[in-house]
Amino acid sequence: MGRLTAPDTADAGTPARGWLDAPLESGSAAGFGVYLHVPFCHHRCGYCDFATEAVGGLADDDRDALLRRYVAALERDLATQAATVGERAVTSVFVGGGTPTLLPPDLLARVVGLVGRELDVAADVELTVECNPETADVDRFAVLADAGVDRVSMGAQSFDAGVLAVLERRHRPRRTAEAVALARAAGIPRVSLDLIYGTPGEDAAAWRDSLAAVLALGVDHVSAYALGVHANTPLGRAVAAGTVPAPDDDVQRERFDDLRQLLRGAGFVHYELANLARTDALRSRHNVLYWRHGDYLGVGVGAHGHHDGRRWWTTRSTARYLAALEQDVADGGVARDASGRVRDVTEEERLDDEARALERLLLGLRLAEGLHPRDVPPIAREALESAVADGLVTTACGRLQATADGWFLLDEAVRRLTA
Repeated sequence: MGRLTAPDTADAGTPARGWLDAPLESGSAAGFGVYLHVPFCHHRCGYCDFATEAVGGLADDDRDALLRRYVAALERDLATQAATVGERAVTSVFVGGGTPTLLPPDLLARVVGLVGRELDVAADVELTVECNPETADVDRFAVLADAGVDRVSMGAQSFDAGVLAVLERRHRPRRTAEAVALARAAGIPRVSLDLIYGTPGEDAAAWRDSLAAVLALGVDHVSAYALGVHANTPLGRAVAAGTVPAPDDDVQRERFDDLRQLLRGAGFVHYELANLARTDALRSRHNVLYWRHGDYLGVGVGAHGHHDGRRWWTTRSTARYLAALEQDVADGGVARDASGRVRDVTEEERLDDEARALERLLLGLRLAEGLHPRDVPPIAREALESAVADGLVTTACGRLQATADGWFLLDEAVRRLTA
């Protein structure tokens, strides 16, 4: 492939391999993050392909024992990983799931405070915890506020009862508004809502009503995703059997356009493919770290991490994870590698140059600001000119950026650029 020749790129005077060796936008504060995964939910929604485990059917004592074992394992896992990263200040922490707020308040407090006990954290660290409306209550939000959580990310998904039923979500539409009010009353500064669009049976009016409900709540941030169908889920099997229609690409594009029109019209900044913030200052710092190919630890079942040129991921099996961590304690740590990760439940890879270039291009184009010339991998001039001519990308102001069409067809845009 030939080097991209967007304006000023060829003469930028930056190292030839700068696009490969440093986080995107490395001249800015790249940051360092920690992701903690809590896999437990009351039940597993039919569309969900995340590393989750339903515990709603367990007896209370059995559920409590499992949650306590898991939190102890999570603490052990982070403590050992933390010893390998040197003196890096953590700029963002994200506690995701699953449903972290399914944990009883004392365990939730332990998890939220875990990073601060094991690593140095920046004075302005962003601390985010995911929650679902049905697990939002005064006690849990008080724990989060007392622990310094400055952002909750709430899985609303929709404000339409029919759509929630198809997604197998168990909260009522009005419960999201109640949960947002509880978070505000507890003193949590920022609230983000997750939405899903393009669900079979969702019409344009239902989607626009959901967006209107979001605006009425005055939240700070919205993450909106087109419904994906995964073969290993109940929804995937239903679609394969023909009992539920597959999401329609044209309809999902209409929903994406409605999202942009209505939220941007209300002043939101569409700063990333699936994310909008009321102001630039309210963007998710942790997620921007991912898209800039920065470093972060991934701790827990199904967690992914990226550090020192390596990328790793942990087993999606809670039972295997617990067994390995508990055996690790018994054996004095012999089950771990030099990076502090559990050998028999963790896999890792080092990307070759071609794969790294593809990943950095895909991540960088997710951001509205795109890629600085020094961060752009080699792209053949003909491929770039073709993608520009077809309206998938632009090189405005010397940066490589996806257009709205390119965002919605991002995989195709990247394929065209790297052909």
